[in-house]
Amino acid sequence: MPSNKVIIDSSYLYTLFDPDDNNHARVLASAKTIRDNLVVLNVTLTETVFLFSRNRGMPAVRTFIAQLIRNQPQLESVTFHDLERASEVMGTYPTAELDFVDCCLTAVAERLDITQIATLDRRDFSIIRPKHCDYFELIP
Repeated sequence: MPSNKVIIDSSYLYTLFDPDDNNHARVLASAKTIRDNLVVLNVTLTETVFLFSRNRGMPAVRTFIAQLIRNQPQLESVTFHDLERASEVMGTYPTAELDFVDCCLTAVAERLDITQIATLDRRDFSIIRPKHCDYFELIP
C-alpha cells in the first residue's frame, strides 16, 4: 500500500515560502491539505537554499530556514542506493536532460513507496515512469 506522504520538490518548496511568487497562493492552499505528510530531501533543501540565496539574498535564506524549522517536515537523506537509482533514471531518459534532484526524488519516492510529488516542474515528472507505480500524482 503506497504511503500517504508527499515528497516536495524545490520548485514547490521555494514557492511555498516565497510570498512574492506568482504561484504562492495556489501552492500554500495545496500545502495546507498535506501539511503533516511532507518529506523534504537533503538535496532539495540545498537546491532551495541556493534559489533563495540567488533570488532574494541571505535574509530570505534565513527566513526560509526559520520557517522550515517551525514547520518541521520529515527530512530524508539520499543514500548511495538512491544515487545509483538516480543515475539509472538519468540514463533511461538521456535526451530529456532530467534534473539531478528530480532523479533523486524519484529514487527516494520508490524507496519510501511515495506516489505523490509536490512540484511545479510537471515536465520532468510526467516523463519519468517510477518502478513502484504507473506514474506520480503531481500536486498541485
